Amino acid sequence: MKGMWSFRALVVTMAIGCLLPMGWSPAGAEPVSDGNGTTSPSELQQWIDTNVPPPTIPPAASPPSRNLTPELAALWQAVRSTPSGDPIFDVWPSDLGRFAPGQIVEWRDVTATSAPLVVVPIQRAMLLKFRTTDALGAPSFGTATLVIPAAEWTGPGGRPVLVNALPINSLGLSCTPSYAMAHGLHSKFNAGDLFPPTTWSSVSRGFAVLIPDHEGPWMSYAEPNVAGHVVLDSIRAVRNSSNEFTGSRFAVGGYSGGAIASYAAAMLVAEYAPELNGVLVGASMGGLAADYRTVARQFNGSSASGILLVVSLAMGREYPEILTYMNNLAQWVATSSVKDSCGETNGPLGVVGIPIEVAATVADPLGTDLAERIFRRTDLTNRRSAVPLYIYHGVHDFWIPLEGAIDIYRAQCARGVPVTFRTLGGEHIIALFSGFPGSIDWLDQRLRGVPAPNDCVTNPVRPPN
Repeated sequence: MKGMWSFRALVVTMAIGCLLPMGWSPAGAEPVSDGNGTTSPSELQQWIDTNVPPPTIPPAASPPSRNLTPELAALWQAVRSTPSGDPIFDVWPSDLGRFAPGQIVEWRDVTATSAPLVVVPIQRAMLLKFRTTDALGAPSFGTATLVIPAAEWTGPGGRPVLVNALPINSLGLSCTPSYAMAHGLHSKFNAGDLFPPTTWSSVSRGFAVLIPDHEGPWMSYAEPNVAGHVVLDSIRAVRNSSNEFTGSRFAVGGYSGGAIASYAAAMLVAEYAPELNGVLVGASMGGLAADYRTVARQFNGSSASGILLVVSLAMGREYPEILTYMNNLAQWVATSSVKDSCGETNGPLGVVGIPIEVAATVADPLGTDLAERIFRRTDLTNRRSAVPLYIYHGVHDFWIPLEGAIDIYRAQCARGVPVTFRTLGGEHIIALFSGFPGSIDWLDQRLRGVPAPNDCVTNPVRPPN
Protein backbone atom coordinates (compact mmCIF):
# COMPACT_ATOMS: atom_id res chain seq x y z
CA MET A 1 0.00 0.00 0.00
CA LYS A 2 2.78 2.38 0.93
CA GLY A 3 4.57 1.69 -2.34
CA MET A 4 1.38 2.52 -4.27
CA TRP A 5 1.00 5.86 -2.47
CA SER A 6 4.70 6.66 -2.93
CA PHE A 7 4.17 6.15 -6.65
CA ARG A 8 1.04 8.31 -6.59
CA ALA A 9 2.92 11.07 -4.75
CA LEU A 10 5.70 11.03 -7.32
CA VAL A 11 3.17 11.17 -10.17
CA VAL A 12 1.37 14.12 -8.58
CA THR A 13 4.71 15.87 -8.04
CA MET A 14 5.70 15.40 -11.67
CA ALA A 15 2.29 16.60 -12.85
CA ILE A 16 2.49 19.75 -10.74
CA GLY A 17 6.06 20.33 -11.87
CA CYS A 18 4.91 20.20 -15.48
CA LEU A 19 1.85 22.40 -14.93
CA LEU A 20 3.60 25.20 -13.06
CA PRO A 21 5.85 26.31 -15.95
CA MET A 22 2.74 26.39 -18.15
CA GLY A 23 1.19 28.97 -15.86
CA TRP A 24 -1.30 26.74 -14.03
CA SER A 25 -2.19 28.19 -10.64
CA PRO A 26 -5.43 27.79 -8.69
CA ALA A 27 -7.34 31.00 -8.10
CA GLY A 28 -6.54 32.95 -4.97
CA ALA A 29 -3.07 31.48 -4.48
CA GLU A 30 -1.68 34.59 -2.83
CA PRO A 31 -0.12 33.80 0.58
CA VAL A 32 -1.53 35.29 3.77
CA SER A 33 0.92 36.27 6.52
CA ASP A 34 0.26 35.24 10.12
CA GLY A 35 2.52 38.01 11.41
CA ASN A 36 5.09 35.56 12.79
CA GLY A 37 7.32 35.10 9.79
CA THR A 38 5.24 32.37 8.12
CA THR A 39 2.44 32.51 5.60
CA SER A 40 -0.67 30.37 5.34
CA PRO A 41 -0.75 27.84 2.51
CA SER A 42 -1.80 28.95 -0.93
CA GLU A 43 -4.72 27.30 -2.68
CA LEU A 44 -2.24 25.18 -4.66
CA GLN A 45 -0.80 23.84 -1.41
CA GLN A 46 -4.28 23.26 0.01
CA TRP A 47 -5.18 21.42 -3.21
CA ILE A 48 -2.21 19.09 -2.73
CA ASP A 49 -3.11 18.17 0.86
CA THR A 50 -6.76 17.70 -0.14
CA ASN A 51 -5.88 15.27 -2.93
CA VAL A 52 -2.92 13.46 -1.32
CA PRO A 53 -3.79 11.80 2.00
CA PRO A 54 -1.12 11.59 4.71
CA PRO A 55 0.99 8.44 4.94
CA THR A 56 0.63 6.10 7.89
CA ILE A 57 3.77 6.49 9.99
CA PRO A 58 4.36 4.11 12.92
CA PRO A 59 5.32 5.45 16.36
CA ALA A 60 9.05 5.74 17.00
CA ALA A 61 11.47 7.07 19.59
CA SER A 62 13.19 10.45 19.42
CA PRO A 63 16.67 10.47 17.94
CA PRO A 64 19.69 10.63 20.25
CA SER A 65 20.29 14.15 21.61
CA ARG A 66 16.84 15.36 20.51
CA ASN A 67 13.60 15.45 22.51
CA LEU A 68 10.78 15.56 19.96
CA THR A 69 7.02 15.25 20.20
CA PRO A 70 5.76 11.73 19.43
CA GLU A 71 4.46 12.82 16.02
CA LEU A 72 7.69 14.54 15.02
CA ALA A 73 9.83 11.70 16.37
CA ALA A 74 7.89 9.23 14.23
CA LEU A 75 8.30 11.40 11.13
CA TRP A 76 12.01 11.94 11.81
CA GLN A 77 12.61 8.20 12.08
CA ALA A 78 10.57 7.59 8.92
CA VAL A 79 12.63 9.97 6.77
CA ARG A 80 16.09 8.99 7.99
CA SER A 81 18.22 6.71 5.86
CA THR A 82 17.56 3.00 5.91
CA PRO A 83 20.31 1.25 7.94
CA SER A 84 23.20 0.08 5.78
CA GLY A 85 23.33 -3.34 7.42
CA ASP A 86 26.83 -2.69 8.77
CA PRO A 87 26.84 -1.91 12.53
CA ILE A 88 29.86 0.39 12.32
CA PHE A 89 27.73 2.82 10.28
CA ASP A 90 24.34 2.06 11.83
CA VAL A 91 24.77 1.61 15.59
CA TRP A 92 24.74 4.66 17.85
CA PRO A 93 27.15 4.00 20.77
CA SER A 94 25.26 4.08 24.07
CA ASP A 95 28.20 5.61 25.97
CA LEU A 96 29.18 8.19 23.36
CA GLY A 97 29.18 11.05 25.86
CA ARG A 98 32.23 9.68 27.68
CA PHE A 99 34.42 9.92 24.59
CA ALA A 100 36.34 13.08 23.69
CA PRO A 101 35.88 14.52 20.17
CA GLY A 102 38.15 12.57 17.82
CA GLN A 103 38.52 9.62 20.20
CA ILE A 104 38.22 6.29 18.38
CA VAL A 105 35.17 4.25 19.34
CA GLU A 106 35.81 1.34 16.98
CA TRP A 107 37.96 0.44 13.99
CA ARG A 108 38.23 -2.26 11.34
CA ASP A 109 40.87 -3.33 8.85
CA VAL A 110 39.39 -2.89 5.35
CA THR A 111 42.56 -3.37 3.30
CA ALA A 112 41.20 -6.28 1.24
CA THR A 113 38.13 -4.40 0.00
CA SER A 114 39.81 -0.99 -0.29
CA ALA A 115 42.93 -1.99 -2.25
CA PRO A 116 41.13 -2.62 -5.60
CA LEU A 117 39.48 0.81 -5.40
CA VAL A 118 42.73 2.65 -4.63
CA VAL A 119 44.54 0.91 -7.53
CA VAL A 120 47.95 2.15 -6.32
CA PRO A 121 49.63 -0.37 -3.95
CA ILE A 122 48.75 0.23 -0.31
CA GLN A 123 50.09 -1.03 2.98
CA ARG A 124 46.83 -0.82 4.87
CA ALA A 125 43.36 0.70 4.98
CA MET A 126 41.48 1.26 8.23
CA LEU A 127 37.85 2.18 8.80
CA LEU A 128 37.60 4.44 11.86
CA LYS A 129 34.53 5.24 13.97
CA PHE A 130 35.02 8.17 16.32
CA ARG A 131 33.23 10.68 18.51
CA THR A 132 32.29 13.97 16.88
CA THR A 133 29.76 16.78 17.49
CA ASP A 134 26.49 17.45 15.70
CA ALA A 135 25.21 20.80 14.39
CA LEU A 136 23.77 21.78 17.77
CA GLY A 137 26.79 20.80 19.87
CA ALA A 138 25.64 17.38 21.09
CA PRO A 139 27.81 14.22 20.96
CA SER A 140 27.62 12.31 17.69
CA PHE A 141 29.82 9.88 15.80
CA GLY A 142 31.62 9.94 12.49
CA THR A 143 33.32 7.45 10.20
CA ALA A 144 36.30 7.77 7.89
CA THR A 145 38.75 5.55 6.02
CA LEU A 146 42.50 5.97 6.31
CA VAL A 147 44.59 4.64 3.40
CA ILE A 148 48.34 4.19 3.95
CA PRO A 149 50.66 3.72 0.93
CA ALA A 150 52.80 0.63 0.59
CA ALA A 151 55.96 2.68 0.03
CA GLU A 152 57.82 4.20 2.96
CA TRP A 153 57.72 7.97 3.34
CA THR A 154 61.18 9.40 2.65
CA GLY A 155 60.38 13.10 2.96
CA PRO A 156 60.88 15.33 5.98
CA GLY A 157 58.73 14.83 9.09
CA GLY A 158 55.93 12.35 9.45
CA ARG A 159 54.05 11.01 6.46
CA PRO A 160 51.68 13.77 5.26
CA VAL A 161 47.94 13.10 5.08
CA LEU A 162 45.66 14.39 2.33
CA VAL A 163 42.06 14.63 3.53
CA ASN A 164 39.89 13.82 0.51
CA ALA A 165 36.46 15.37 1.16
CA LEU A 166 34.48 13.71 -1.61
CA PRO A 167 31.22 15.22 -2.93
CA ILE A 168 28.97 12.62 -1.27
CA ASN A 169 25.78 14.64 -2.01
CA SER A 170 23.57 11.77 -0.85
CA LEU A 171 20.78 10.80 1.53
CA GLY A 172 21.56 7.08 1.92
CA LEU A 173 24.06 5.54 4.35
CA SER A 174 25.16 3.04 1.72
CA CYS A 175 26.24 5.92 -0.54
CA THR A 176 29.20 6.96 1.62
CA PRO A 177 32.79 6.43 0.44
CA SER A 178 33.73 4.48 3.57
CA TYR A 179 30.89 2.03 2.96
CA ALA A 180 32.36 1.38 -0.49
CA MET A 181 35.87 1.04 0.93
CA ALA A 182 34.57 -1.47 3.48
CA HIS A 183 32.36 -3.46 1.08
CA GLY A 184 33.85 -3.00 -2.39
CA LEU A 185 31.83 -2.30 -5.50
CA HIS A 186 28.09 -2.47 -4.78
CA SER A 187 24.77 -1.38 -6.25
CA LYS A 188 24.99 2.19 -4.89
CA PHE A 189 28.68 2.71 -5.56
CA ASN A 190 29.45 6.25 -6.72
CA ALA A 191 31.99 6.51 -9.54
CA GLY A 192 32.63 10.03 -8.28
CA ASP A 193 34.57 8.43 -5.42
CA LEU A 194 37.27 7.57 -7.98
CA PHE A 195 37.29 10.52 -10.40
CA PRO A 196 39.08 12.85 -10.34
CA PRO A 197 41.75 10.49 -9.00
CA THR A 198 42.55 12.41 -5.82
CA THR A 199 43.14 9.28 -3.74
CA TRP A 200 45.23 7.52 -6.38
CA SER A 201 47.33 10.58 -7.07
CA SER A 202 47.99 11.29 -3.40
CA VAL A 203 48.89 7.70 -2.52
CA SER A 204 51.29 7.60 -5.48
CA ARG A 205 53.01 10.70 -4.05
CA GLY A 206 53.57 8.88 -0.76
CA PHE A 207 50.82 10.65 1.17
CA ALA A 208 48.34 8.82 3.34
CA VAL A 209 44.75 9.63 2.39
CA LEU A 210 41.94 10.18 4.85
CA ILE A 211 38.42 9.92 3.41
CA PRO A 212 35.78 11.22 5.86
CA ASP A 213 32.06 10.51 5.63
CA HIS A 214 31.41 14.17 6.32
CA GLU A 215 27.61 14.07 6.18
CA GLY A 216 27.61 12.38 9.59
CA PRO A 217 25.56 9.40 10.79
CA TRP A 218 22.23 11.01 9.79
CA MET A 219 23.43 11.85 6.26
CA SER A 220 22.92 15.59 6.81
CA TYR A 221 23.96 16.62 3.31
CA ALA A 222 25.31 20.20 3.11
CA GLU A 223 25.15 20.98 6.84
CA PRO A 224 28.55 22.71 7.22
CA ASN A 225 28.90 22.44 11.01
CA VAL A 226 28.44 18.67 10.84
CA ALA A 227 30.84 18.41 7.90
CA GLY A 228 33.53 20.57 9.48
CA HIS A 229 33.33 18.72 12.79
CA VAL A 230 33.57 15.31 11.12
CA VAL A 231 36.61 16.38 9.06
CA LEU A 232 38.42 17.82 12.07
CA ASP A 233 37.55 14.88 14.31
CA SER A 234 38.68 12.43 11.62
CA ILE A 235 42.08 14.18 11.73
CA ARG A 236 42.11 13.86 15.51
CA ALA A 237 41.19 10.18 15.17
CA VAL A 238 44.11 9.50 12.81
CA ARG A 239 46.51 11.26 15.16
CA ASN A 240 45.10 9.14 17.98
CA SER A 241 45.38 5.92 15.98
CA SER A 242 49.14 5.74 15.53
CA ASN A 243 52.36 7.53 16.49
CA GLU A 244 53.15 7.52 12.77
CA PHE A 245 50.91 10.56 12.27
CA THR A 246 51.51 12.65 15.38
CA GLY A 247 54.03 14.78 13.48
CA SER A 248 52.24 14.76 10.13
CA ARG A 249 50.91 17.69 8.15
CA PHE A 250 47.28 17.46 7.03
CA ALA A 251 45.60 19.32 4.18
CA VAL A 252 41.99 19.00 3.00
CA GLY A 253 40.54 19.32 -0.47
CA GLY A 254 36.99 19.06 -1.77
CA TYR A 255 34.72 20.05 -4.64
CA SER A 256 31.02 21.02 -4.55
CA GLY A 257 29.52 19.06 -1.63
CA GLY A 258 33.07 18.17 -0.63
CA ALA A 259 34.03 21.85 -0.77
CA ILE A 260 31.45 22.53 1.94
CA ALA A 261 33.37 20.14 4.22
CA SER A 262 36.77 21.55 3.29
CA TYR A 263 35.63 25.15 3.74
CA ALA A 264 33.90 24.39 7.05
CA ALA A 265 36.97 22.65 8.46
CA ALA A 266 39.12 25.69 7.62
CA MET A 267 36.62 28.06 9.22
CA LEU A 268 35.94 25.99 12.36
CA VAL A 269 39.39 24.70 13.31
CA ALA A 270 40.29 27.71 15.48
CA GLU A 271 37.16 27.40 17.65
CA TYR A 272 36.51 23.66 17.49
CA ALA A 273 39.95 22.04 17.29
CA PRO A 274 42.56 24.69 18.19
CA GLU A 275 45.23 22.05 18.80
CA LEU A 276 45.15 21.40 15.04
CA ASN A 277 46.45 24.90 14.27
CA GLY A 278 49.70 24.22 12.43
CA VAL A 279 48.70 20.60 11.87
CA LEU A 280 46.08 21.44 9.23
CA VAL A 281 48.16 23.45 6.76
CA GLY A 282 45.81 24.20 3.88
CA ALA A 283 42.33 23.80 2.42
CA SER A 284 41.33 23.63 -1.24
CA MET A 285 37.74 24.14 -2.35
CA GLY A 286 36.09 24.25 -5.76
CA GLY A 287 32.51 24.98 -6.81
CA LEU A 288 31.69 26.07 -3.27
CA ALA A 289 28.22 27.19 -2.15
CA ALA A 290 28.66 29.19 1.06
CA ASP A 291 25.73 31.65 0.95
CA TYR A 292 22.82 29.25 1.39
CA ARG A 293 20.24 32.00 1.52
CA THR A 294 21.11 33.18 -2.01
CA VAL A 295 21.75 29.71 -3.45
CA ALA A 296 18.44 28.34 -2.13
CA ARG A 297 16.51 31.08 -3.91
CA GLN A 298 18.48 30.46 -7.10
CA PHE A 299 17.94 26.69 -6.99
CA ASN A 300 14.23 26.94 -6.22
CA GLY A 301 12.14 25.99 -9.25
CA SER A 302 15.21 25.69 -11.49
CA SER A 303 17.02 22.69 -12.95
CA ALA A 304 18.78 22.44 -9.59
CA SER A 305 15.52 22.20 -7.64
CA GLY A 306 16.11 18.49 -6.97
CA ILE A 307 19.25 19.34 -5.03
CA LEU A 308 17.39 21.97 -2.99
CA LEU A 309 14.65 19.48 -2.12
CA VAL A 310 17.18 16.80 -1.15
CA VAL A 311 19.22 19.25 0.94
CA SER A 312 16.04 20.42 2.70
CA LEU A 313 15.23 16.84 3.67
CA ALA A 314 18.83 16.26 4.80
CA MET A 315 18.74 19.43 6.89
CA GLY A 316 15.51 18.18 8.45
CA ARG A 317 17.42 15.24 9.85
CA GLU A 318 19.68 17.65 11.73
CA TYR A 319 17.02 20.31 12.43
CA PRO A 320 13.78 18.28 12.83
CA GLU A 321 11.63 21.42 13.00
CA ILE A 322 11.96 21.61 9.21
CA LEU A 323 9.92 18.43 8.92
CA THR A 324 6.88 20.13 10.47
CA TYR A 325 6.55 22.17 7.26
CA MET A 326 6.27 19.08 5.02
CA ASN A 327 2.87 18.54 3.40
CA ASN A 328 1.34 15.14 2.75
CA LEU A 329 2.95 14.86 -0.66
CA ALA A 330 6.41 15.61 0.73
CA GLN A 331 5.93 13.08 3.51
CA TRP A 332 5.10 10.35 0.99
CA VAL A 333 8.14 11.14 -1.11
CA ALA A 334 10.49 11.61 1.86
CA THR A 335 9.52 8.24 3.36
CA SER A 336 9.92 6.45 0.03
CA SER A 337 13.16 5.14 -1.47
CA VAL A 338 14.11 8.77 -2.14
CA LYS A 339 15.44 8.89 1.44
CA ASP A 340 18.20 6.46 0.38
CA SER A 341 19.10 8.16 -2.89
CA CYS A 342 22.71 8.72 -3.87
CA GLY A 343 24.34 11.73 -5.48
CA GLU A 344 23.99 10.72 -9.11
CA THR A 345 20.18 10.75 -8.86
CA ASN A 346 19.67 13.94 -6.85
CA GLY A 347 20.48 16.34 -9.70
CA PRO A 348 18.07 14.74 -12.21
CA LEU A 349 15.27 14.96 -9.63
CA GLY A 350 15.06 18.66 -10.51
CA VAL A 351 14.66 18.18 -14.24
CA VAL A 352 11.13 19.61 -14.25
CA GLY A 353 11.98 22.50 -11.92
CA ILE A 354 9.70 21.61 -9.00
CA PRO A 355 9.65 24.51 -6.51
CA ILE A 356 9.99 23.81 -2.82
CA GLU A 357 6.52 25.31 -2.23
CA VAL A 358 5.03 22.12 -3.74
CA ALA A 359 6.41 20.19 -0.75
CA ALA A 360 5.48 22.69 1.98
CA THR A 361 2.53 23.73 4.10
CA VAL A 362 3.48 27.43 4.02
CA ALA A 363 3.54 29.66 0.97
CA ASP A 364 7.15 30.82 1.33
CA PRO A 365 9.13 28.13 3.18
CA LEU A 366 12.45 29.86 2.39
CA GLY A 367 11.19 33.03 4.04
CA THR A 368 10.09 31.62 7.39
CA ASP A 369 11.72 32.50 10.69
CA LEU A 370 12.94 28.89 10.92
CA ALA A 371 14.61 29.12 7.51
CA GLU A 372 16.26 32.38 8.56
CA ARG A 373 17.60 30.78 11.77
CA ILE A 374 19.06 27.89 9.81
CA PHE A 375 20.58 30.21 7.21
CA ARG A 376 22.31 32.06 10.05
CA ARG A 377 23.41 28.82 11.73
CA THR A 378 24.94 27.49 8.52
CA ASP A 379 26.61 30.77 7.54
CA LEU A 380 30.35 30.60 8.27
CA THR A 381 31.31 33.63 6.20
CA ASN A 382 31.96 35.80 9.25
CA ARG A 383 34.87 33.60 10.33
CA ARG A 384 38.55 33.75 9.46
CA SER A 385 40.16 30.67 7.95
CA ALA A 386 42.89 29.23 10.14
CA VAL A 387 44.79 27.97 7.08
CA PRO A 388 45.78 29.17 3.60
CA LEU A 389 43.08 28.65 0.98
CA TYR A 390 42.96 27.56 -2.66
CA ILE A 391 39.64 28.55 -4.27
CA TYR A 392 38.66 27.59 -7.81
CA HIS A 393 35.41 28.01 -9.69
CA GLY A 394 33.93 27.62 -13.18
CA VAL A 395 33.20 30.97 -14.83
CA HIS A 396 30.06 29.53 -16.45
CA ASP A 397 28.77 27.67 -13.38
CA PHE A 398 25.01 28.22 -13.73
CA TRP A 399 24.22 26.33 -10.51
CA ILE A 400 26.56 28.09 -8.08
CA PRO A 401 27.45 31.65 -9.15
CA LEU A 402 31.09 32.68 -9.38
CA GLU A 403 30.30 35.82 -7.38
CA GLY A 404 29.96 33.78 -4.19
CA ALA A 405 33.53 32.48 -4.53
CA ILE A 406 34.76 36.02 -5.20
CA ASP A 407 33.02 37.23 -2.04
CA ILE A 408 34.82 34.58 0.01
CA TYR A 409 38.13 35.57 -1.57
CA ARG A 410 37.64 39.23 -0.70
CA ALA A 411 36.51 38.50 2.85
CA GLN A 412 39.41 36.17 3.62
CA CYS A 413 41.95 38.52 2.02
CA ALA A 414 40.62 41.31 4.22
CA ARG A 415 41.18 39.08 7.27
CA GLY A 416 44.81 38.44 6.30
CA VAL A 417 44.46 34.86 5.03
CA PRO A 418 46.75 33.81 2.15
CA VAL A 419 44.43 32.89 -0.73
CA THR A 420 45.10 31.51 -4.20
CA PHE A 421 42.14 31.97 -6.57
CA ARG A 422 41.65 30.36 -9.99
CA THR A 423 38.78 30.64 -12.46
CA LEU A 424 38.24 27.91 -15.03
CA GLY A 425 36.35 27.66 -18.28
CA GLY A 426 33.15 25.67 -18.23
CA GLU A 427 30.32 25.01 -15.82
CA HIS A 428 30.14 23.07 -12.56
CA ILE A 429 31.05 19.57 -13.79
CA ILE A 430 33.72 20.64 -16.28
CA ALA A 431 35.40 22.78 -13.59
CA LEU A 432 35.60 19.72 -11.33
CA PHE A 433 37.99 18.04 -13.76
CA SER A 434 39.78 21.06 -15.19
CA GLY A 435 40.44 22.39 -11.69
CA PHE A 436 41.85 19.13 -10.35
CA PRO A 437 45.51 19.52 -11.45
CA GLY A 438 45.89 22.97 -9.90
CA SER A 439 44.18 21.92 -6.68
CA ILE A 440 46.18 18.71 -6.15
CA ASP A 441 49.49 20.45 -6.92
CA TRP A 442 48.68 23.24 -4.45
CA LEU A 443 47.81 20.67 -1.76
CA ASP A 444 51.02 18.77 -2.55
CA GLN A 445 53.10 21.89 -1.87
CA ARG A 446 51.36 22.57 1.45
CA LEU A 447 51.90 18.97 2.60
CA ARG A 448 55.61 19.26 1.76
CA GLY A 449 55.93 22.39 3.86
CA VAL A 450 56.24 24.95 1.04
CA PRO A 451 54.81 28.36 2.13
CA ALA A 452 51.50 29.20 0.48
CA PRO A 453 51.39 31.83 -2.28
CA ASN A 454 49.05 34.75 -1.80
CA ASP A 455 47.04 36.44 -4.55
CA CYS A 456 45.73 38.91 -1.95
CA VAL A 457 49.10 40.71 -2.01
CA THR A 458 48.64 41.87 -5.60
CA ASN A 459 44.89 42.46 -5.48
CA PRO A 460 42.83 41.91 -2.30
CA VAL A 461 39.62 43.03 -4.01
CA ARG A 462 39.54 41.31 -7.38
CA PRO A 463 40.98 37.79 -7.77
CA PRO A 464 43.10 36.90 -10.79
CA ASN A 465 41.40 35.37 -13.84
